[in-house]
This record gives sequence, C-alpha cells and structure tokens, in this order.
Amino acid sequence: MIHLDHLTKRYGPDAVVRDLTLTVHDGELLILLGGSGCGKTTTLKMINRLVEPTSGTVRLGATDTSTIPPHELRRRIGYVFQQVGLFPHMTVAENVAVTPSLLGWSPARTRARIDELLALVELDPALVRDRRPDELSGGQQQRVGVARALAAGPAVMLLDEPFGALDPLTRERLQESLLRIRRETGLTAVFVTHDMAEALMLGDRIAVMHEGRLEQIGTPRDLLTRPASSYVRELMDTPRRQAAAVERLSGGPAV
Repeated sequence: MIHLDHLTKRYGPDAVVRDLTLTVHDGELLILLGGSGCGKTTTLKMINRLVEPTSGTVRLGATDTSTIPPHELRRRIGYVFQQVGLFPHMTVAENVAVTPSLLGWSPARTRARIDELLALVELDPALVRDRRPDELSGGQQQRVGVARALAAGPAVMLLDEPFGALDPLTRERLQESLLRIRRETGLTAVFVTHDMAEALMLGDRIAVMHEGRLEQIGTPRDLLTRPASSYVRELMDTPRRQAAAVERLSGGPAV
C-alpha cells in the first residue's frame, strides 16, 4: 500500500532522513521507532506531503504521491497528532465533519457518519456531539481526533505519537481501541513512537530508525530475538530492564 523508495530529506547540508526504503503492506500497522531526532516524524510527514522529500519517492499503491495535489492527498490519508489539533471554536461534530464538508457530503450523510465514528471510538454521540474540545478530557479529545481522521473513510492512517501526552491508564485504553478499530476497518497504518513497549504491543512490524537511517525492520519477535545492531539490542533491552525492575520491587524473580 505505501512504498518509500530511497527517500531522503535534507535541510541545508544536514540529512534528517537518509536513503530510506521500505514498504507498508495492506492492513498492516507499521511502527516507526527511534529516539528524538532520528527522522521518524519527518518520514511520516513526507508520506502525506506535509514535508516534501529532497529526493526519492512515496507511492500509495502504484501512484507516485508527487503527482497528487497535496490537499487532495491529505483528504485520502487520516492523520492523528499528539497534540490532537481539534479546532477549539468548533463542536465535536463540527470537528469530525471538516473533511466530509470539504468533500461536499450532504448534511444527512455527514450527520450519520459523525455518529457512526463517535460510536466507533467509544464515545456516546448524544453526550459529546455538541460539546467543544475544552469540555472533554484528554483521552476523549484524542478519541475525537481519531474519529476526525477516519471521517472520509481513508485506507491509510498516519499517527504521530498520538498517546504520548496521556496518563498510562488512558493510554492503554486508547491503544486497545486502536487495535480494535484496525481489526474492524482493515486500516493500513504508520505509527510513530519512541516508546519501546508501545511499539512491541501495537506493531505488526517495527522499523527502527537511527540518525535518519533504517537500522532494522521486522516483527516484534524478530527485533527481540535477532537484533541487527547494538543500537537495536539496546532499545529492545529497555522493556526487559523495566520488567525486571518491577519484578524486584514486587518481590518476584527478576526477568
């Protein structure tokens, strides 16, 4: 579904993403994992042309995205931000309706889609439809952000550390909701995170980036059992160390 071919992004002499080639398969959730400044968010933004690559290509199916006007491309791709980015002066319903309105949907079709999506993200339409974002909790706002990204029925979803600012319990609930939504909709998704546990829990495959380059790509088991470099090994050791520390605190055996 998504093909990145020798993708590079430079700012002056500095390369933020270096010669990145990978494929995201239909229905797959691919995690872009790495530390701050490794190029994962820039890669995500190049997929929907929020950032233009210096060289290389991005294809959706067989179509080179550089041949699609950026505004049209972004209507085909759902995008969820960490900061949510809901319009504060709009109600929940108006926020979810932004893309359908731009696409010229009828009011009846739009209303039905709003209620369908709010129910999908486990919000009661009757209770939240007419509220403004500042009347919702952080977790509720992020659910609305997911609903808005799904509004036009995109086949592809991009998520940039969407749960990073939430408390652990809310974050876990939203991770579970995302997995359920993917199962129900068949979405192809690219998810950016620096959290190793989140990557291992959510990803069908994980692409580890380091200093703008692809360090390794594989299933969670691949990375845990066959790390391709010392950097990947160190990343994968982090959740093990955390689990061992919890076991010690609880008086159980170290992992």
